[in-house]
Amino acid sequence: MTISKTYLALASAMALVLTACNGTTSDDSNSDIVSDNAAQTDQPSGEGETLGLNHIGMTVSDLDASTAFFIETLGWQAAGGRPDYPAKFVTNGEMFVTLWQAEKPENAVAFNRKNNVGLHHMAITVRDLDTLNALHERFLALDNVTVEFAPEFLGEGPTTHMMIREPSGIRLEFIVPADRITSAPE
Repeated sequence: MTISKTYLALASAMALVLTACNGTTSDDSNSDIVSDNAAQTDQPSGEGETLGLNHIGMTVSDLDASTAFFIETLGWQAAGGRPDYPAKFVTNGEMFVTLWQAEKPENAVAFNRKNNVGLHHMAITVRDLDTLNALHERFLALDNVTVEFAPEFLGEGPTTHMMIREPSGIRLEFIVPADRITSAPE
């Protein structure tokens, strides 16, 4: 498994913050705070207490259009639903998403990352750059999808991503991790 420079930098920054908060430096005898914290969460099996994302639930303004986006545009499958809720479930075999219809979509407030608490975006791993570029072209052809930015490097790359808003305005990031890149983005 390849760990990106971004994650390594984040881990280093978190270690510095922990050190600063505890008034220690890497030369202090108390600098083992990070390793002590890590030891507290280690499980005998090497497995953490939490294992990963089980599913994500999102309230949408147009249940049918959002469901169609996942199924028809992304090739996911319907996985049930609850008409009385109302909710529809979709999956790609790896991820499971619950879509709930907003009770009064005309009164719904669009998410603004600077002013609202809530899901900023959901990032979906894409197989390769060709697939990412094909998705980009597919999204451009849809009147009810907004492309925020086309495929581009994340930071200095080579991880490549793009961001869209699906028919209900939910922000979705599509990302090809560095270990899946064999050529530069077009």
